[in-house]
Amino acid sequence: MTRSARAYGAVRPGGRAPYARAMPTHVLVLGGTTEARELAALLAARPGLRVTTSLAGRVSRPGPQAGEVRTGGFGGAQGLAAWLREHRVDAVVDATHPFAEAITRNAAEAAAETGVPVVVLRRPGWRPGPADRWHPAGSLDEAARLLPGLGSRVFLTTGRLGLAAFAPLTGLHFLVRSVEPPEPPMPPDTRILLARGPFTVPGETELLRAHRIDVLVTKDSGGEATAAKLTAARELGLPVVVVRRPPLPDGVTTAPDAPAALERLRLPPA
Repeated sequence: MTRSARAYGAVRPGGRAPYARAMPTHVLVLGGTTEARELAALLAARPGLRVTTSLAGRVSRPGPQAGEVRTGGFGGAQGLAAWLREHRVDAVVDATHPFAEAITRNAAEAAAETGVPVVVLRRPGWRPGPADRWHPAGSLDEAARLLPGLGSRVFLTTGRLGLAAFAPLTGLHFLVRSVEPPEPPMPPDTRILLARGPFTVPGETELLRAHRIDVLVTKDSGGEATAAKLTAARELGLPVVVVRRPPLPDGVTTAPDAPAALERLRLPPA
């Protein structure tokens, strides 16, 4: 067992809270989300606690981050494990996007190899209400297959990556919203809208009406920053294709928000 596992603890079977013997002194936050920034700020405010936030580097102008920041990949699970050892990390919090499946898997594998405990911080997913017309999809490819039967003017809010799944669809008009400009391949009839949330219900309603949207496609990202489009679609009676989240690795410890992540790290509220 590594120094970190002896000092802090290892994840219990079944994903329960980790065994704890001492509080961590260096926490690596795998970031890129609002929750990651909030957690880093809470950790950085604690004397004697070092926090490093790792960003993938896909966004050219990320928001401000508390503590230390590194940018770029680790080189898979083995590279992450080596980084944890080299920088004497005591705990990892995976606060990446709910659809960042590869880094979540790599974090779990690196934790298992090094004995450094990992907490997965995931905001709760969205839930449909009685008036919602949701069509669940297991992947972007499945979402694309559903579209021709649901509408012809699509508001696509799945991010700039993965547009290739919709590229073969002709005869449909796509309004694609993303923070950064997307790259081809993409559908032949596409209009790009660059914008960053949070968004409002009146703003989303006006957008859907102005572009005559008749179907919305989104990932189940959860959170409030981009949830207004769902309310707008409900009020306009539009169908919504919702791509389900990928499953988490077996046995990981989870937290729904930053304060809960502190609890999993055995750090009491400041």
